[in-house]
Amino acid sequence: MAIQTIEVRERVMARNDEFAAQVRARLAEHGVAAFNLVSSPGAGKTTLLERTLAAVGEELEIAVITGDVQTQNDAERLAAHTRRIVSAVITGGACHLDALQVLTALDAVDLDRTRLLFIENVGNLVCPANWDLGEREKIVLFSVTEGEDKPLKYPAMFKRAGHVVMTKTDLLEYVPFDIHAAMANALAVNPELAFFELSALRSRGLRDWFDFLRRAAAREHAGA
Repeated sequence: MAIQTIEVRERVMARNDEFAAQVRARLAEHGVAAFNLVSSPGAGKTTLLERTLAAVGEELEIAVITGDVQTQNDAERLAAHTRRIVSAVITGGACHLDALQVLTALDAVDLDRTRLLFIENVGNLVCPANWDLGEREKIVLFSVTEGEDKPLKYPAMFKRAGHVVMTKTDLLEYVPFDIHAAMANALAVNPELAFFELSALRSRGLRDWFDFLRRAAAREHAGA
């Protein structure tokens, strides 16, 4: 009996990489820096984006693409903080965004008036790790309400990230979480990681985050 093996996953990933290259080229043409925000569900991506849009959204000309499994609730929350269109991608059950979805969503973004693009991915630390969306960098949000060993359990995501945002730090006095151990675990997976420690709800530690975004926008725009 003859058996033919069809490597479907490899073909799908290769096609995704082609779309990601198109996304990257379009963003580079307009001098737009894109960040792919990834995390477990409930780590605080939307709250951080709300605070970011309210504080520096117009200054940095920030656009947002959100991904969610079934609803556009996050997009509606963010739309209240910006005059720009927030593109909502409903994945219909898929556990991640793909590059074609981002490429399609870019049609609604005025790239000539955009310096930073945030892609708020589906809350999941497994699936989004392997999908290039054309972003400059993946940024992992890591909540203090999670376990310190999260980077060891989901190493692929932390290996592919450039920064980790430690979120909900206002809860440290109430939860049995060792933030230094958590960061050490992340560095054990990826020694190149840099960290932010903040509470978006309490507006703590946001200044460093905003300064990082300002530098990223200026650097990308200068290279356009």
